[in-house]
Amino acid sequence: MTTALITGSTAGIGAAFARRLAADGHDLVLVARDTGRLRVQATELHDRHGIEAEVLTADLATDEGIEAVATRLGDRRNPVDLLVNNAGFGNKGRYLEAPMADELRMLKVHVEAVLRLTSAAVAAMRERGRGGVVNVASVAAFVPRGTYGASKAWVVQFTQGAARDLAGSGVRLMALCPGFVRTEFHQRAGMGTDNIPGWLWLDADKVVAAALADLARGKTVSVPDPRYKALMGAAKLAPRGLLGGITSKTGRKYGPR
Repeated sequence: MTTALITGSTAGIGAAFARRLAADGHDLVLVARDTGRLRVQATELHDRHGIEAEVLTADLATDEGIEAVATRLGDRRNPVDLLVNNAGFGNKGRYLEAPMADELRMLKVHVEAVLRLTSAAVAAMRERGRGGVVNVASVAAFVPRGTYGASKAWVVQFTQGAARDLAGSGVRLMALCPGFVRTEFHQRAGMGTDNIPGWLWLDADKVVAAALADLARGKTVSVPDPRYKALMGAAKLAPRGLLGGITSKTGRKYGPR
C-alpha cells in the first residue's frame, strides 16, 4: 500500500485530496497546524476507508515545522510515495496594505516550504525510482497580482524546471493551478466573495480528480477546468495591465483554494 503526505490537509483542496486518496486505498500522513482537527480527520478517514492516517502537526511558516515534515518525507523505512504541497493562505489588500511580516510569512509557506519539502521527498523517491509531487499553485500565477501571484508563479516555474531535470527518474512533478474553489480560504483571509460570478467557482473534489488524472498522464502543469483553460488562453492575449485591473476587483487573490 502506498502513502501520501498532504500539507494543509484539514480544509479545502487538501481535505479533498485526503478524501480521494483514502478512498483509493492510500495510507496518509496528514499535516496541518490544528492537532484537534487533524485527529478528527484521521479518525474519519480511517473508519470510512480502512486506511492508516498518521497525524503530523506542523506550522510551515516556521523552520521547525518545515524540518519536521522534511524529516518525515526523508524516512526511508516508511516511504512517502506522493507529496501534495497544498498549505497556503492569502493576505487581504493590495501591495503595501498587508504587513511586511505577513508577506514574508507567505513566502516562507509558498516558496521556502515548497522547495524544502519537494527536495526532501524527491531525494528519497529518486532512490526508489518512483513517486510523485503535486505542488498546489493557482491561476494567479499567470496574472500580475502582488505577492500571492508572484509566489505561485515561482511554484509553477520551479515545478516545471524540477520535472525536466528529473525526467526519466520515475518521479513525476506537477503544478496544480485551480481557479476559485469553494473552501475556507476567503473567510480566513477576510476577503469578500459577493462580486465573484457563480460560474467561476469550482468544486474541490472535481479539482482533485482532474489533478490526479493529469498527474497520471505526465503533465507538469494542470489547470483543472475547461472554463479556466479558456480564461488562461485569453490571458496570454490580453494586456497585462488589464488583467491586473480585473484581478484587483477580487481582493488580494485570484484563483483561491
